[in-house]
Amino acid sequence: MQYIKRAFFLGIGVMAIAACNNSGEQKNTGAATDTTTAAKPVSAPVFNADSAYSYVATQVALGPRTPGSDAQTKCAAWMQQKLKAVCDTVYRQDTHVTGGDGKSLPCINLIGAINPKATHRILLLTHWDSRPWADRDTKDKDKPVLAADDGGSGVGVLLELANEIKAKGLSGSLGIDILFTDVEDYGRSDWGEDSYCLGTQYWAKHPHVPGYKADMGVLLDMVGARGAQFPLEGLSSQYAPVVQQKVWQAAATAGYSSYFPFTSSVDITDDHVPVNRLTGIKTVDIINLTPDNENPFAAHWHTHQDVMAIIDKNTLKAVGQTLLQFVYEQAAADNVQ
Repeated sequence: MQYIKRAFFLGIGVMAIAACNNSGEQKNTGAATDTTTAAKPVSAPVFNADSAYSYVATQVALGPRTPGSDAQTKCAAWMQQKLKAVCDTVYRQDTHVTGGDGKSLPCINLIGAINPKATHRILLLTHWDSRPWADRDTKDKDKPVLAADDGGSGVGVLLELANEIKAKGLSGSLGIDILFTDVEDYGRSDWGEDSYCLGTQYWAKHPHVPGYKADMGVLLDMVGARGAQFPLEGLSSQYAPVVQQKVWQAAATAGYSSYFPFTSSVDITDDHVPVNRLTGIKTVDIINLTPDNENPFAAHWHTHQDVMAIIDKNTLKAVGQTLLQFVYEQAAADNVQ
């Protein structure tokens, strides 16, 4: 299937997650069983799902955030203001990218850095734009979608995560970079795979800091819908199996293994692909996928049903708390090294 978040099917079925790292160590498909003395649990701040939900609602109220729209300009200004309140340094990339139809599209990437001088860094990213066409709908296919989930939810989670880190602080030499990428969803299958993720492609080639590197990365995509499931996305398993296992184990530790099953899923072309390929930062995708390999995306994907009614605070909480657990576990591990 020739579209963004395209599913690639393996000849033997879904890929087994068991993979070797550079040292040849095997990574199991399930939660690790520790037969040694249990480490002291890492305490993470409590994620406020109400706050994250309000951030999603603010974006949706602006209308579709499509390239060149008034909503794009207003939403970028709002996100920049929010990032400045919770990050030490904020970068803004105003540029133009070329769509698959040859159009020059205004693109605004925003990056908020927490502990910018830290020697170890985690990149957290999500796209924030709306798809200009509801091509998966049965009507009004040529009109843009509101993108409450596919765009708005990731921003809501990461802004609230930054709030919690600001309040609690982050010890050690760990820094966090929050990247909001634009013009992810301006693409079509007949234009080719590279017509998607245009903002991320630009950032990967022109990072906000010359020579920017992070130890690992986590992408959020469609992380707010009721009944969402986040299985082990296939390309993440290939590019960054160790990071993927850490994130999913953090979900289990935080009590959200029902949302993050240790089950293998299809390969999805998403913003994590150019990050992995162009920067070498091992990055995984947290993305809502169904068990149906023929139709792995939720029913509201690229339709006019992607509105606030499908956003569930319980899902936002599961993702946000998992990420906080993951971040503070990495900070704790960094402190003892």
